[in-house]
This record gives sequence, structure tokens and C-alpha cells, in this order.
Amino acid sequence: MHLDLKIPAQGFGMSFFSFGQTAEIDVVLNDAETRKKAEHKTEDGKKDKYFLFYDGETVSGKVNVTLKNPGKRLEHQGIKVEFIGQIELYYDRGNHHEFVSLVKDLARPGEMAQSQTFDFEFTHVEKPYESYTGQNVKLRYFLRATISRRLNDVCKEMDIVVHTLSTYPELNTSIKMEVGIEDCLHIEFEYNKSKYHLKDVIVGKIYFLLVRIKIKHMEIDIIKRETTGTGPNVYHENDTIAKYEIMDGAPVRGESIPIRLFLAGYEMTPTMRDVNKKFSVRYYLNLVLIDEEERRYFKQQEITLWRKGDIVRKSMSHQAAIASQRFEGSASAEKALSQAKEDDN
Repeated sequence: MHLDLKIPAQGFGMSFFSFGQTAEIDVVLNDAETRKKAEHKTEDGKKDKYFLFYDGETVSGKVNVTLKNPGKRLEHQGIKVEFIGQIELYYDRGNHHEFVSLVKDLARPGEMAQSQTFDFEFTHVEKPYESYTGQNVKLRYFLRATISRRLNDVCKEMDIVVHTLSTYPELNTSIKMEVGIEDCLHIEFEYNKSKYHLKDVIVGKIYFLLVRIKIKHMEIDIIKRETTGTGPNVYHENDTIAKYEIMDGAPVRGESIPIRLFLAGYEMTPTMRDVNKKFSVRYYLNLVLIDEEERRYFKQQEITLWRKGDIVRKSMSHQAAIASQRFEGSASAEKALSQAKEDDN
């Protein structure tokens, strides 16, 4: 016996549409009015503003479920909210690598006769990595509220941005290097340190010890190198963040040229090394010399970038405040929090 069962094409579409008209789900943070927002680049290169969080801060808020038709009951298999941190590699889009996954059940399976609001709190959430959108990888944190249904779940996601704060480096040695071509060129360059915060200034000097080729141009580039994958499947993406012209014209022996490069004007992230064994982001100073025959000579040196964490916000949890005390000297966490409140007011 042959049974030809045909389902109208619009059947499922109507199901989605009709439910879309039945209920809406929304996520609102408790401190939405006071929490600072940070700009963050999206995958398409645009910039949006998102609520800013730090490691150790509590994430709390409300999930609002609004019934569109007050007389009609909403049957569901449970309502939950999740806090998720995940890494997505663009060449492996199907796989999301979750490094943080927390769940709060808000309602057991049943029926809703009217709109309802559910409170949630994820206490002192560990957020070990900085939010990042790159050429081949994306690291994001988001809240996801879900009404489970037999046919089609209803979800609402809300992205947040996480910044990682670092301490002042205990060891921050200067960089001294020599570059040269035998009997033709000998240059010594020095940068004041090897680790810089994102608003820092690179101060340095370049000494010409021997110049027997005609140099017409000299610059320092800041190169960002994003590395994704492991083993044979490693991808490198180099991006020139900044070009700083040091010299236009021929130097002479014994000349020294000062360098002052302000980092605050450029879009950079802290250095990220082997994040969750998935990707790295490193920065390099690239000294480039071009002679009159358009030959290029260069020397590359890695620098470490870090985010200065000397601001304690009113909305920070005690745990995050204690972490930030590493930058405040001997003051207690309570004193820092009270100071932050005064500053905000």
C-alpha cells in the first residue's frame, strides 16, 4: 500500500508565523541604565555599542514573556536563560566552541495564561577572555532566553562585551636591536619598553652607525597577526594597523632620530596568546627602510599590548573590585567601590 502524504509548504511557515504573533521574549539587564557601553566591531565591519562587563562581575536581569493574545494560553516545555561564552572559527562555522555555559531554569513545563517576568542572576561569572571579532575568528559572550516548544523554540539572544584588565607588568625591559647589511648599513634601534597598554606611547630612538646605501624613506608599522587553527590547519592573517613615517630623506652616519608613536588613536586589542587553544592575536613593530632603488629592508619585533585596569566602576562586583585593586595600591576593595560611587556621582 502506497501512502502519498503531502504537507502544504506553508504549513510550517504558518506555524512559525502564528506563534510569532502569540508571544514575545525579551532580556533586560538590571543595571541597564547605569552600566557603561563599549563599541565593538561586528562581523560585517560595522561598530555597535554593547553593555560592558569584566571578569568576575555578576550578570543579572529579567526575562519578559509577553503574550500577544491575552485570552489565549501559551503551552511550553519550559523556559530558561543561559549565559554563554563561545568561539567560532569562520572556516568551521557549524562548530561553536563553548568555554562558558551556565543555565538557569525559569519555569517548568506548563501553560502561561498571562504575560510574565522572570528574574535571573549569574553570580560572579568567570569571563576569562576578551570579546574579539577578527578576520577568521569571533569570540563572543551572550545571554540567550528560550521558551521550549514542541515544534519551534522561541529564542532571544543579547550580546555583551567583555574587556580583560591586566596588571602593570613587573618586568618591562626596553627593546634594543641592531639591524644591518655588512659594510653597507648598520642601524641600532631602541624602544623604551616591550609591553604597552592600549593608550600608551611608544618612545624610541634610531641610531645610524653606518650608512653606505641611499635610504629615501623610513617608517615604523604596527602589524597585527591573527593566528587560527592548529597543526597543519594554521591560518595567519596579517593586518597593518598603523604606519608612522620616521624619516623622509637620506640619513647620515651618527644621526639619531627620535620616535613617539601614540597608540590611543588606533584600534587594537590586548595581546591574546593561545586563547582556549583556538587562536592568538599578536602585535609587532616593523621597522621598514626603503632605498632609492625601491628595495625594502625591515626588522620585526613583537610587543605585548594590555588593557590598563585602573578604573573601578560603580556597577562592578566586589570580586571584580578586588581584582582591580592590584592597580590601586594598598586601598581596600570597599574603599575603591565607595570612591567609584563618588566619581560616578
